[in-house]
Amino acid sequence: MVIVKKKNQNNEALIFAGYIVASEVFFRMTHGVPNNEFGKYSVIIFLLVGLYFSGLSKKSFIYWLFILFLIPGVFIGISALNFEINIRKAIAFNLSGPVCLAISAIYAYQRKVTKKEMEFLITSMILPIVSMVTYMYLYTPSNRNIFMGTESNFETSGGFGPNQVSTIIGLGMFLVFIRLVLYTKEKRYYFINIILLAYISYRGILTFSRGGVYTGIIMIALSLFSMYLISNLKGRFKINIIFIVSIFAGILIFIYSSIQTGGMINKRYAGEDALGREKSSKFSGREKLVESELVMFLDNPITGVGVGVNKQFREELTGIESASHNEISRMLAEHGVLGVINLLILLLMPIFLFLNNRQNIFLFSFYMFWLLTINHAAMRIAAPAFIYALSLLNFTLNEETTLHRE
Repeated sequence: MVIVKKKNQNNEALIFAGYIVASEVFFRMTHGVPNNEFGKYSVIIFLLVGLYFSGLSKKSFIYWLFILFLIPGVFIGISALNFEINIRKAIAFNLSGPVCLAISAIYAYQRKVTKKEMEFLITSMILPIVSMVTYMYLYTPSNRNIFMGTESNFETSGGFGPNQVSTIIGLGMFLVFIRLVLYTKEKRYYFINIILLAYISYRGILTFSRGGVYTGIIMIALSLFSMYLISNLKGRFKINIIFIVSIFAGILIFIYSSIQTGGMINKRYAGEDALGREKSSKFSGREKLVESELVMFLDNPITGVGVGVNKQFREELTGIESASHNEISRMLAEHGVLGVINLLILLLMPIFLFLNNRQNIFLFSFYMFWLLTINHAAMRIAAPAFIYALSLLNFTLNEETTLHRE
């Protein structure tokens, strides 16, 4: 293993984990992994090996507390789950995401990375996303009859869950944009990255899953705002031009998508059905899942219902058989007051770090990716956990870095 051979001297663990995160949906789309939790488990293993060689910050203890506060919910869940339910799978499904996040955060907490190292990480994540959208192009039927409704479209999403595909594509939009703005020097590569950004954005729109696309746009806007704050007058002028051009390009891409989908994408983003009627739910029914989990929390505010139990309780309460799509309400429902504490840890720590280091122009982009994604897709994939951790990095614009920490 490269991480062991090089003893993680150049944050190889972070690079490998980033590659897995960006590849996970593509692997699952093509049935290339043994189980659905493969991505999270791989990230955990890579980063634990990296921690062994390069150490961790003593101040990351807060995320060890995060893991500790998850444990009581496990025992409550074991005692509450029905015997016909596979208890191990139910608990693993709901805990793999938070544990992946905690280990990623412990690894990344105040770990110094340079602009060049960040470039390498970004590139390692872009490449599998390019492979995924290429596969989607080859897989998608050319028949326009696939655009007959305004629901999330599996046929344009490589046959896999549009929500997860859109999430990774939104991340890809941001990564390609950053590579274009910060790391592209030669004109020919400008052209390549512009075409790539436009096509990735187009494929994201065609999934008919809005969450990932919105998230990618917000990440780009936040990164431009962060760059604007630390730039001089000349730099701010360039950022203003980039902002205007980006809006114009985005409008053109959406117009082209509208033509290709026969106007169905307009209705999707307007919250309408195929006949132009306003849908009763703007969030595809997810608000009902959140409501049921808030009821569980209010009924069990101290201990919560236990890990893996929310799905069982929801079916008993409402008759809806569905796993949670919202990590915040799930944490409250399953962990009670300890879930509240853990959410406060996750919400506040990146903000505290920003106050000490305003050079991390990616911090709020990564932070918002996590926050927005867990509100519509929970932590079904490793991306929100890992990307949250990147907001904790001590990113600098110079070329010096500290590889090992006490």
